[in-house]
Amino acid sequence: MKLAVLGPVLGGISDFQNRKKSVFLGVLLVGAAGCVFLGFVSSWFWFLLLFVITRIAYSLSLVIYDSMLPDVTTKERMDELSARGYAWGYIGSCLPFLLSLLLVLFYEKLGLTMASAMTAAFVLTAVWWLGLAIPLLGMYRQKHYIKAQGPAVRSSFGNLGSVVGELKKNKKILFFLLAFFFYIDGVYTIIDMATAYGTALGFETDGLLLALLVTQIAAFPAALIFGKVSRRVPASRLILICIAAYFAIALYGAGITSQYQFWILAVCVGVFQGAVQSMSRSYFARIIPAEKSGEYFGIYDICGKGASFVGTMLVSVISQATGRMSLGVGALAAMFLAGFLLFLKTERISD
Repeated sequence: MKLAVLGPVLGGISDFQNRKKSVFLGVLLVGAAGCVFLGFVSSWFWFLLLFVITRIAYSLSLVIYDSMLPDVTTKERMDELSARGYAWGYIGSCLPFLLSLLLVLFYEKLGLTMASAMTAAFVLTAVWWLGLAIPLLGMYRQKHYIKAQGPAVRSSFGNLGSVVGELKKNKKILFFLLAFFFYIDGVYTIIDMATAYGTALGFETDGLLLALLVTQIAAFPAALIFGKVSRRVPASRLILICIAAYFAIALYGAGITSQYQFWILAVCVGVFQGAVQSMSRSYFARIIPAEKSGEYFGIYDICGKGASFVGTMLVSVISQATGRMSLGVGALAAMFLAGFLLFLKTERISD
């Protein structure tokens, strides 16, 4: 709930002249500091509190980061650049993950205790996060902005009200957000519940973790390929292809009985995961006012991460009612079908 409020408000503040970089830096520092402190606290209460703060800061940093897209490229190159961003993000996340995993698994051979290995993993993650943001902070220049009418926070709330009013008038943006709500919810549910589903089927934990890593690795070249294809094929068509692919993935997932099939599922998810995320981001950036990208991407984030409970609830309810989690996973196909139909409606609406 806090993120649902903070995203659009901070996004709105970042839309003011020369504010985007400073807002991004602020949430980045809070998130990185929280990540470091997670490695030192021993109380479950303080760990939980720090985790929530760090997670919120991370999500807010992505809101501002996504809203920078109109400033760093042209509309013609948005699809490819967005795809490259996701591709390098996926492969870049593998290195600190692997290093942290090695620290935790082989801490004794490294002369560490489990506690010190976990601390080192948290610190490594924070340094990686902060270090790779430095080039962006040095090179980014805010080109699109609005002028504040009074204090920034008050102006942001006022502008947020106008954005909500604009959504009622701009049906294309409104229907895209509805479509995005459904299909990205299905995507995130598959990602979040993959390990739980594999465990329910009796698969080994080590194999499941490696399968998730394979998903990240597969997403890297796939996102780059989709980025190059976007030079000739409209992003809207690629999004529809990805949604249709996820519809098939959900049905395939319902019939999994062996671990090798789970690996196939992991690769298929990776192939379309980066593509649907990157194309959705660039498509949205193209249809919104560039000078209000922070506020709009705050709402976009609500429809994305904030909506993930619907798919999880759907899987849980059907799994409990039928006693078969596979049927719950298969039911996610309905989320993708709704997203597909709503996106078709979006495409029929003129800009």
